[in-house]
Amino acid sequence: MTTGMTPTSPAPDTQGMAATAGRGILSTTVVGTALFTIIGLGAAVWQDSLTTFYVAISLLEFFVGVAVFALAFLRAVDRSRTESIGIGGLFFASGSAPKRVQVILMISLSVQVVVSVLVASLHLYTALAFGVLAPMWALGFTGLWVAAYGRFPERAPEPTLAARRDAARRVHKQAAPKTSADDAE
Repeated sequence: MTTGMTPTSPAPDTQGMAATAGRGILSTTVVGTALFTIIGLGAAVWQDSLTTFYVAISLLEFFVGVAVFALAFLRAVDRSRTESIGIGGLFFASGSAPKRVQVILMISLSVQVVVSVLVASLHLYTALAFGVLAPMWALGFTGLWVAAYGRFPERAPEPTLAARRDAARRVHKQAAPKTSADDAE
């Protein structure tokens, strides 16, 4: 019996090969999040001395995150020819990654969002607001991990033109109002 999943992708609930294969992506995500968090909290306390560094880290993580996001999207587009890929599964690892991997990636994204909003709200109308761009880092790397190692169901075959036409006719017949000629039959 087939499950509708591709055999080359790891199962969402297994943690062996999938977590090992994407360890570099996971490490990069966590290290980037830790660096952003430490510098962000430091910038919230010592704004004058760390603002430039925090803005630089935020912009670096944003631009790298955008590039990685684009790579993940292109990889997912390629896979979507044979697999049904949804946005939630791709960028939030919902049902497409092992639970452990999903937790690591979603905690990184959540921490970046919380830290960036916290730092920006503590010092309104300052350059620390650039921090809200940084969560693109975790979002992009989540997409990259899932696009490379995630598991999605196989795509259902597209119906032929004749099958689509027959389905449209059935719908049309069901939706058409009955006429007096139909009642005579």
